[in-house]
Amino acid sequence: MISFRSFAFLLTASLLPWASRAFAAPVPPPNVVVITIDTLRADHLGCYGYKQIRTPNIDSLASDGIRFERAYTAVPVTLPSHTVIFTGTYPTLNGMHDFAANKLGLTQPTLASILKEHGYTTGAVIGSAVLDSRFGLNRGFDFYYDHFDFNRLQESNLDQMERPGNVVGDVTLDWLSQNYQKKFFLWMHLYDPHFPYRPPTPYTNEYRDHPYDGEIAFADAQVGRLIHFLKMKDLYKNTLIVLSGDHGESLGEHGEKTHGFFIYNATLHVPLLIRLPGGPSPKVLPALVNLADLMPTVLQILKVEVPSQVQGRNLLPLMRTTQQDETRSLYAETFLPRLHFNWNELRSIESEKYHFVDAPKPELYDLTKDPGETQNLYAEKKAVAEEMRARLAALIKQYSSGQELAEKTGLDPALMERLQSLGYAGFSGGGNPTITGRSLPDPKDRIQVYELVSDAIAESQHGDYASSIEKLNIALKSDPDSVPVHYLQGMNYYRMGEFPNSVEQLQRVLQLSPDYSLAAFQLGLAYARAGDFDHAVETLKRALELDSTNFSAAYNLGVAYAQKRLMTQAAGAFRSCISIAPEYAPGHRALGEILSYQGQADEALAELRRAAELAPQDAGTHVALAKALSAKGLNDEAQAEMRKAQQAEPQ
Repeated sequence: MISFRSFAFLLTASLLPWASRAFAAPVPPPNVVVITIDTLRADHLGCYGYKQIRTPNIDSLASDGIRFERAYTAVPVTLPSHTVIFTGTYPTLNGMHDFAANKLGLTQPTLASILKEHGYTTGAVIGSAVLDSRFGLNRGFDFYYDHFDFNRLQESNLDQMERPGNVVGDVTLDWLSQNYQKKFFLWMHLYDPHFPYRPPTPYTNEYRDHPYDGEIAFADAQVGRLIHFLKMKDLYKNTLIVLSGDHGESLGEHGEKTHGFFIYNATLHVPLLIRLPGGPSPKVLPALVNLADLMPTVLQILKVEVPSQVQGRNLLPLMRTTQQDETRSLYAETFLPRLHFNWNELRSIESEKYHFVDAPKPELYDLTKDPGETQNLYAEKKAVAEEMRARLAALIKQYSSGQELAEKTGLDPALMERLQSLGYAGFSGGGNPTITGRSLPDPKDRIQVYELVSDAIAESQHGDYASSIEKLNIALKSDPDSVPVHYLQGMNYYRMGEFPNSVEQLQRVLQLSPDYSLAAFQLGLAYARAGDFDHAVETLKRALELDSTNFSAAYNLGVAYAQKRLMTQAAGAFRSCISIAPEYAPGHRALGEILSYQGQADEALAELRRAAELAPQDAGTHVALAKALSAKGLNDEAQAEMRKAQQAEPQ
């Protein structure tokens, strides 16, 4: 017989586990870490079965979480792909088809802006200028480390448009060390696997024969540094970690060296790992998923409401089961051929079995038998292809449910120059993202021209203008009315000092594409360097009509007016320059010098002082200010400025 005391003891003992849970401290909300690795093929990671590389940190993360075997980007270009990731919307709605002349719309929420509203401290460290804050992805971040130098028309800093992974890691860990005790959302972007492949030692030796893999191994080491910090601070267990590529890399498949031009799975298929907070839950899922699914999935894991305009799917139900939705189809696009070369855009739809690419010459691939997409079955399976085309049309209609949200911006000359330095076609061919009806050249028929132009860009960036011109002349034989090729030729001749040839090429650009603002700007500069200031004035005014944000066009218009001794007009142009770009020191200096010449001493002093404040290392500005001070009888100040000039660097 059990006594009352014994019964009470048993009852108390049986309740103890429940009591301890009831009175335990509540689990704090998870931290969130998103790691994106640029240009990362899934099939070049150890956890995806690749044997020629060591990626222990990414592999360990995969063994701790969920690995998606068939994850895809919607667009194989860095900026629009990251826009898909952080907005959960496709380019058909967010409007970010590319990286030129657009910016994330002000009304569109991002993962960072939502988490910031929910009390998260937010930080991002960016590895490349193609994600610079001017494109709008900084919205919602308390800390957004881009810090790239976009000084116009200066070629001395082209290599500074990307930063190596160890620097990204250093800044990331520095930010984390100051914020890890708060509830945080961190985005670390590693750019290293991007072409050209130049891994640092010891990876350059270990992966001498396949340097792309060396870049990936180096990026893996930076992932390891971040994971180590989280574990050291006892944060790893309660942190939601997402690791993904933004797009893949062709590595020569289908004739494409890098990415962005085609939409085969070599560039669409990406690695995707999700480690849930609370502990290991290893699983491999074969279902089709898109990077647009990441934002709603993260929000659902955090029990945060998903904005109504989000188009991606919540993957949580999929992650809790082994079943998959065999009816799902994924959308992909590239507008690079259209926007930069005025060739046809490409759009595709991928199902469990087939991949259909809508082009002037359509393509259909059976992925179960031909994962490398080498055998086009369109002629043999027209019924399947037409069914896929209809499904693609339905997806486009579904994802284009409203006006595109991106803001249109000017084609910043410095930005275009910097994009070219990273291997991007940083120019406009006069195209726009409207549907063409498959009437323009098929990119498949232009891949050799595209690669030739890409090589010519690289040679030009490294000062080999003669070889670049030779390649572009070959390209013109195939495509004589190519806007970008004539534009690049004009820029090559300009850099070589052959200004009449530059004028001829840029004139041809504007004949083919009259509203190409950047070409008008460059033609104005070429006219000025050729000594034709009348045409320089006319053309630079046209450039400003086409793009009112181009402060460099206003500045050079002022210079051209000054050369014509039209000082009032010159002053007006310089005023326009600094009204567009108030921090542009050369504009303040030029205006100050014109005003000083016109006898407006007080206003001249104000502008020159502002220029010296903005550019304290510019010796010429200090000399100009010293002269203006001397003219006012302020000799002591003038002498002080001359001393500053002697200590400064001439610019």
